[in-house]
Amino acid sequence: MTWVAHARTLAREIIRPESRWHSALTEVPRHQFVVNWWEREGETWALRSGPADPPAWMATAYSDQTLVTRVGTSHADRARVGDVLPDGMPTSSSTLPSLLVRMYRHAMIGDNDQILVTTGSGYSTALACVRLGDNYVTSVDVDEHLVRTAQDRLGVLGLRPQLKVCDITGPLPGRYDRIMSTVSVRSVPASWLQALRPRGRLVTTIAGTGLILTADKTPDGGATGRIEWDRAGFMPARHGADYESPPADVWKQATETEGGQSYTSRYPLLYPPDAWDVMSMLELKIPGIEYHRHEDKGGLRTVWLLHPDGSWARADVADFLASPIVHEGGPRRLWTELEKIRNRLNREGVLPVYGARVAITPEGETTLTRGGWTATL
Repeated sequence: MTWVAHARTLAREIIRPESRWHSALTEVPRHQFVVNWWEREGETWALRSGPADPPAWMATAYSDQTLVTRVGTSHADRARVGDVLPDGMPTSSSTLPSLLVRMYRHAMIGDNDQILVTTGSGYSTALACVRLGDNYVTSVDVDEHLVRTAQDRLGVLGLRPQLKVCDITGPLPGRYDRIMSTVSVRSVPASWLQALRPRGRLVTTIAGTGLILTADKTPDGGATGRIEWDRAGFMPARHGADYESPPADVWKQATETEGGQSYTSRYPLLYPPDAWDVMSMLELKIPGIEYHRHEDKGGLRTVWLLHPDGSWARADVADFLASPIVHEGGPRRLWTELEKIRNRLNREGVLPVYGARVAITPEGETTLTRGGWTATL
């Protein structure tokens, strides 16, 4: 089985050959880090096995797409055809290669920089090792299976970075010039600032948003930076086996009841994850919203917003040209807050999240500002 031609084609598609990341993309066999993966089939997940279909394995592994390797607590590596299929949200993946390169470039890594990265499948760790040398790379993940599996697969390639099992939002195992996280956080953990060396740089995304945050350490132990005009979304940092979800009764109310408030929206139906600036503004105001959507055979389209505090909203519309009927319940009016953001966008033509300045205290309090707008996480 030859993979080199596939890797070269992938590299050629996403980066120029004079980039120092180009050779890393051509030299790392991504398929060895994604042997099995989960793929959406309608409302369920299906297991895909690379060795069972080598041509499809090569085509998928060397495509510029994210491959889900864990759903809920179910690792694709441990699953077998015929097992009960997982039900839940993705909890680990192999990020699309072009985004990994973009995140590394935002980190502005020098040849002798010690860097901390997140493990996942191990593919991004391998890219960093080939680019810098494995003695400059530390890779961490909260999931012991992911760390051990990545360590074995890296070892087959002769790569031996430092790998540790740890919650990236807690104490870190060393000091670094760069921290590049492919899991998102609500605010920058104080432990990152403590682990960064003077003038060190961190790159991450804000949980639940499409916002890439870059910041450089300041002499007071905090950091300053900005929200990049580029955009990306990553899974939130996990602190255990799985994410918490809104209670089942919240979903039941959102599905079955008319709610405490009902009105006709002035705007077309929107699924917020399709509009990252809108979703990001809403997440900064009310963190932790979960989104769902569905279209039935009759063409009725529904979007749900759910929150762990019991707040929920449901919007339904059967005609693309009509305005949806909104139902809301719980302590906060989620769709009403969404409408306020859309009002602002309609009034001003742009939302202030991208390009915002970032100030981070030594304790990790993170504040975004642009013009007269501010948000503190």
